[in-house]
Amino acid sequence: MDIFWFGALPYVALAIFVIGSIYRYKVGFKYSSLSSQFLESQKFSMASLPFHIGIIAVFFAHLIVFIFPSFSFGGSTLVTMETIMLAFSLMAIVGLGLLLFRRLTNERVVMVTNKMDIIIEVLILVQLITGVLIALSLQWGSAWYASNMVPYLWSIFTFSPDIAAVAVAPLLIQLHVIGAFLIILLIPFSRLVHFLVAPLHYITRPYQVVRWNWDKKTVRDPDIPWEEVVQRPKNN
Repeated sequence: MDIFWFGALPYVALAIFVIGSIYRYKVGFKYSSLSSQFLESQKFSMASLPFHIGIIAVFFAHLIVFIFPSFSFGGSTLVTMETIMLAFSLMAIVGLGLLLFRRLTNERVVMVTNKMDIIIEVLILVQLITGVLIALSLQWGSAWYASNMVPYLWSIFTFSPDIAAVAVAPLLIQLHVIGAFLIILLIPFSRLVHFLVAPLHYITRPYQVVRWNWDKKTVRDPDIPWEEVVQRPKNN
């Protein structure tokens, strides 16, 4: 089972990720998060920002140590970095928890929600929780991650898998590793694929002016059925 979970699953996940992402792009599926912000904006705004800030910070922290394994901290700097990453992780958990609650309880959002939306959000939430539990129970993760996990990950990408370190790791770490590859496997089938086309050019482009032909508050009010929304303008 160790060979399957830590030796075979990574290659299955990466192969499906690459082939599935290319196929989705070629056949015309949307590389989009299919945002539901226009259906309900208040709870979305409260949850989306902390989730994205938290998840991006945690992702790049893992990525930097993966690319530069010799880049490590010590002493008070290590404590500071561990505390900051824990704070970002908790921020992401709170944000994603609110987004998941909104997706399950708001009638308008429920109408555009499919099973994969729930699966991928639950998987990411579990991944974040296991990461926090690892940080709390197995301290100084940025140090042993560089010395134990990074060599394993590099062995996967260099096609010479060495599962010795991860096979004897605590169960929490093993679940965290498996969860990461399951998320990668499901990216082409979920809204998560939108990160591949992140609109970074938005940072430098001019502001976009949006003019509403409808009453914005009426359109976004979840208590008003679509049939009762003000009639569309004739030119739209």
